[in-house]
Amino acid sequence: LKFTGASASLRDVYKSFQFACISDRLYFAILCQKPKNGAENTHYFCIDDELVYENFYSDFGPLNLAMVYRYCCKLNKKLKSLSLIRKKIIHYTGFDQKKQANAAFLIGSYAINILRESAEDVYRLILSGSALQYGFLDFNTFDVNEYEHYERAENGDFNWIIPNKFIAFSGPHSRSKIENGMLKKGEAYFQYFRQHKVTTIIRLNKKLYDAKRFTKAGFKHFDLFFADGSTPNNTIVKNFLNICENAEGVIAVHCKAGLGRTGTLIACYIMKHYRMTAAETIAWIRINRPGSVIGPQQHFLLDKQAELWKEGDIFRAKLKRNHKIAVTRILSGVDDISINNTRNRRSIQKDIELYSDDDETNCLTQGDKLRALKSRRQTKAQTPSQVILQSRVQKNKTSEPSISDSTDITKRTTRSAARKNSVEREKQ
Repeated sequence: LKFTGASASLRDVYKSFQFACISDRLYFAILCQKPKNGAENTHYFCIDDELVYENFYSDFGPLNLAMVYRYCCKLNKKLKSLSLIRKKIIHYTGFDQKKQANAAFLIGSYAINILRESAEDVYRLILSGSALQYGFLDFNTFDVNEYEHYERAENGDFNWIIPNKFIAFSGPHSRSKIENGMLKKGEAYFQYFRQHKVTTIIRLNKKLYDAKRFTKAGFKHFDLFFADGSTPNNTIVKNFLNICENAEGVIAVHCKAGLGRTGTLIACYIMKHYRMTAAETIAWIRINRPGSVIGPQQHFLLDKQAELWKEGDIFRAKLKRNHKIAVTRILSGVDDISINNTRNRRSIQKDIELYSDDDETNCLTQGDKLRALKSRRQTKAQTPSQVILQSRVQKNKTSEPSISDSTDITKRTTRSAARKNSVEREKQ
């Protein structure tokens, strides 16, 4: 976990630890002990215990998009501070390799997004540069309040994976209720989906609601069920890609928790159409929606990489030659793969029969556990400042924090909470 390119003079000064020069004032360091601040020409800071990844199993990162945004705001403020203008800013981390990886990811993200350095030059092990290349993230328009609001279980539990293309969300129920985490009824999503041009819903888990709830509201709805925690067969992958490639508007995909199966199929689309590696794709999806793509699903995507890249090359070549050929022919070379075709519907049914819907009805599945874990974790972690942030979103205050704004979001909300508590004490 080392950067390269640090100057020889600085190496002589800091012999006790590994470090890297990011810019003329910005450095990244791995220290054996906590440094003493107050030096005339250096300012140290650490986020190891401030921005913490909350794992689902044995995973330890990367940190989510809101944390990346907050880190960039924090670092920007330090670099622009008049009191630090003559000091070198050193982001340091300790010898915990998991914290090292997340710290390196954050400063690498800053260098890529704000300093416009290439991922290869900044940190070769950070593989999310391709996502920025395709415009998946724009820090100038990213709304951190909206992200943190809607990722919460009680507010819908959904995240954008690709802007204007994919939303991943926790599977709705026939009615809103608390069962292994908060379940929202389908109608709860209608307003947001319509406002953001969602046209298509894809369900990957068992039927906990009537699809007519969505179709009567004007949405297209498709079922591609496969077992919780498993990997999709080739027919499901092809039909998922077919639906997405022919959909007009945004596609909202869900399974039970909206993590494993959902992330896996969206990853297939990204690998095919953006030629990102399996590692890059998994990293990007997890940054947006932590806990996505679990266990054997990771190996599945790695095994599918070459095949999906080849299909993507064929797809783009066909389009380039302006051949008006159905997407399904590009996928399979035959005409009978269409999702509307009778023969194909029989094939899908045969494949789906490999899994029983009852398997998810009569037992506590991985999706149940993940959703319950997320709900409990968020409830425990919620602070007064987070409540204020949520209320602001609910009141439709749409002001977006700028990455160059020197005012820290968390401090603002904390001060607001303090003022509120003061007023309440005076009333009492």
